[in-house]
Amino acid sequence: MTENKQRAESGGPGETADLEAEVAYLAKRHRVSSAVIREIIRNAGSSERSVVERDLQKGKSRR
Repeated sequence: MTENKQRAESGGPGETADLEAEVAYLAKRHRVSSAVIREIIRNAGSSERSVVERDLQKGKSRR
């Protein structure tokens, strides 16, 4: 998990652009702000799509 957390926090310019594109895609797909997606990535420690979507669904079910 530490490796995933480091990967999510640090990255080169190409990885940062890919991550921002992924954040924008997920935000638009799930109709939430990109800040929510970034917060989930930060808390989960992983920018993997399945992990982010699972945590997002958990949060939506609480509302």
